[in-house]
Amino acid sequence: MSSLSGYTYGTSSVAKSPVTLAEFEQMKASSLFGEEDVKYLRMSHDVVKDEVEAILDVWYGFVGSQPHLLASFTGKSGGKPLGDYLGAVRRRFGQWILDTARAQYDQRWLDYQHEIGLRHHRAKKNATDGAPSTDIVPFRNLFALLFPVTFTLRPFLAKKGHSAEEVEKMHAAWVKSCLLQLTLWSHPYVKDGDF
Repeated sequence: MSSLSGYTYGTSSVAKSPVTLAEFEQMKASSLFGEEDVKYLRMSHDVVKDEVEAILDVWYGFVGSQPHLLASFTGKSGGKPLGDYLGAVRRRFGQWILDTARAQYDQRWLDYQHEIGLRHHRAKKNATDGAPSTDIVPFRNLFALLFPVTFTLRPFLAKKGHSAEEVEKMHAAWVKSCLLQLTLWSHPYVKDGDF
């Protein structure tokens, strides 16, 4: 297990995802996510591993500039940003970048996606860090972040001299992967039986 606080990927503390691997295969088919995407995500790993902090600076700059997004990292009383909480989440977000690029989409990964969803939902938000923050990341904010996260990632993918075609394929793979992950994270938000 990683020494990264709150990072429990692959541990017994993570419950099995209610989404089966067979259902995830169907989701992948629906998003046209295939082995070529896995190849290009893994290619992107060598690019993003050296850019994690710079990528996070862009993403956190965006979230911090939007009061309605920053609100999910503020205290329940006073409404001020919680620096320790922001920092702990940032470190795990950096690990998420690397996990996404490794593209090891097995049962352990699927289980951890459900855990991430729970941590955005009132089911487990704040539990990992003991943060006195708001109770939920509103679904409308969570899903809408797909565009700024993937759009702002594209320039980073071009930093290691890959061809325009390779950059395009890496970017498309990231868009698809992020869409799949956000869909998995939505499970706790969806009425039982409707996912």
